[in-house]
Amino acid sequence: MIQENTFTEKIKEYKYYIAELLILSLPLLVGNLGHILIGAVDILVVAKYNINSLAAISISNSILFTIFIFPLGIIDAISIILSNWRGEKQGIKKYLLTCIIFSVFIGILFTVICYSTKYLIDYLGFDSNIIFYIKEYISIVSFSMIGMFLFQGIKQFLQAYEIVKLPNIIIFTSVFINLALNIILVFGIGIIPAMGSKGAAIATLIVRTLMGLTLLLYVFKLIDFKSKIDFSYIKQIIKTGCPIGIGLTLEFLAFNIVTVLLGREASIYSAVHNILITISSTTFMIPLSISEGLSIKVAYNLGANKYDKIKKYSYCAILMGVGFMAFSGIVLSLFPSQILKLFTDNKEVLQIAIPIVAIVALFQVFDGFQVVAGGILKGFKLTKIVTYCVLTGYWGIGCPIVYILVFKYNYSLKGYWIALAFSLLFMGIAQASIAKYNYDKLSNRV
Repeated sequence: MIQENTFTEKIKEYKYYIAELLILSLPLLVGNLGHILIGAVDILVVAKYNINSLAAISISNSILFTIFIFPLGIIDAISIILSNWRGEKQGIKKYLLTCIIFSVFIGILFTVICYSTKYLIDYLGFDSNIIFYIKEYISIVSFSMIGMFLFQGIKQFLQAYEIVKLPNIIIFTSVFINLALNIILVFGIGIIPAMGSKGAAIATLIVRTLMGLTLLLYVFKLIDFKSKIDFSYIKQIIKTGCPIGIGLTLEFLAFNIVTVLLGREASIYSAVHNILITISSTTFMIPLSISEGLSIKVAYNLGANKYDKIKKYSYCAILMGVGFMAFSGIVLSLFPSQILKLFTDNKEVLQIAIPIVAIVALFQVFDGFQVVAGGILKGFKLTKIVTYCVLTGYWGIGCPIVYILVFKYNYSLKGYWIALAFSLLFMGIAQASIAKYNYDKLSNRV
């Protein structure tokens, strides 16, 4: 009877931690889904326009994401640092102005960097039919960096207070604005001519700018304009955020190099890969949101010296993240053609994509595990460790598998996805083991 009561109490206790993670993660999920759906809308609409435009957007976004994912990782450190300081009972409101100025500066800097990449396109060996459209798309979307980074900086500041609903509602609302703009600008309506991939680029620019300005308006009254820029705080952001940025860059580089290599092999392979990435990235938003919520909880409880809560939040988050990705992998395996046809009816695309779906499903499970395990380490501010795991996983393990399967045995697209799956499995095991080791060290101090 005593054991039964103890078990029941534990179930109730873990329900509490799951509920806490859901309360924090669900709004983050809305926002993360919004981000990916904005990109998915571009793919969905342009895929109906023509395959060359789809390939151009796929390659353009691969190049741009590889560049601006690094500063996005740096910005992510804002919520981790401030959550930890809030757990230590420090006042953090004074850092808002610094967050805004730093984010805008990063936005301007990376607008210039992204725009400059269009001058390299002629030398990368792409299909001559899509080079013009790649350069055109990059030229326009580069100017959306300022709005995007302004939004992300303020969003991360609010997350430190666990204020997550409004920023993520703004993102989700932007999906529908982006859809309407894409339909109008890609296909044309009335006096507005059909612009194809250029129309999708203009829609992205408008939406990202509106997002940044809207969130700035929301926090405007909270800004203390008399406060000075805190350079020591900026140093903390860079110190904690750079490893996150490097890790994200290495991860996106692994995926996007695949897109670029496939684009050189045949533009249709690049298009197929982008559709599969869009599907897996959409489901990935759920464990990613859980991981982000977990990082905030771990950082706060680390500052408050509540180590037992860190363990319980971590176990619950892993169960939630892996469980969902296993479910989504089963659904994808059971209904591959139905899901793929949401993006395109092109028979050649479907013929190439369907045999790879089972690998993508397994990939999703490993991805859910590794991102939640990485969230624990980020909450501990062990961001360098996350980077080392990503570096070893993708480049130490993934590259040899790619060489064997793709370049030796001609597995092509399937070989790349097998390599990515094994890379994620290693990263999940490594990050979870290191997180447990560090938790045990903290527990032994008590």
